[in-house]
Amino acid sequence: MKIALIGYGKMGKEIEQLALASKHDVVLRIDKHTDDSLNEIGKADVAIEFSEPAAAYNNILACFDANVPIVVGTTGWYDKFDEVKKLCVEKKQALFYSSNFSVGVNIFFEVNKKLASLMGERIEYDVDMEEIHHSEKKDAPSGTAIVLANGVIEQVKRKKKWKSVLWPANAVSAKDDLLIHSLREGNVPGTHRVKYLSDVDEITIEHKAFSRRGFASGALLAAEWLKGKKGIFTMSDLLKL
Repeated sequence: MKIALIGYGKMGKEIEQLALASKHDVVLRIDKHTDDSLNEIGKADVAIEFSEPAAAYNNILACFDANVPIVVGTTGWYDKFDEVKKLCVEKKQALFYSSNFSVGVNIFFEVNKKLASLMGERIEYDVDMEEIHHSEKKDAPSGTAIVLANGVIEQVKRKKKWKSVLWPANAVSAKDDLLIHSLREGNVPGTHRVKYLSDVDEITIEHKAFSRRGFASGALLAAEWLKGKKGIFTMSDLLKL
């Protein structure tokens, strides 16, 4: 399979290593430090996009125009999702997107939803969240944290919306806010916690990534799975969750 890497930072390089080990060809590497152009994207069978929120939308459209399926790991562009979805359907293209390609994280999403359903009526518990990532991550809260927060809000009706708080700042919040505390430090691949706290105990679920390899292998798996398909897909489709 011929792969184009859009975004050739740490994730792009990790995906490249796994792709080459799996006997795929990386035919294009695009980042802000190279002369490679999206105009050449048509030489690829599939594109894997891990760039920046401001660039993701245009990268997706370029792949649609070139009839190249695209796997998108960048977050922070979802305000344009409805437009992207419309164009994907109209142009009969293929888009696979996820806030997190780790198989473990996607299982964690399901655990989070199950716990939230059990805690929905337990008004003695308050709930909040924490997420920690490396200092180079552009968006806060993370896309993964937003998915987790929405999973909580769907079940815990006393929380109406999530609110982002950057550590170590103190938050002024309403009782119906679900706080997401975000910390950017060092080279942390990603840690997410959901905590329910009462006067007598605490229930916490956590996913901690040890490296980027889990994300990279999931993105490559998605690219292999997407080839030949048309439509919009997520990890739930791939994993049949």
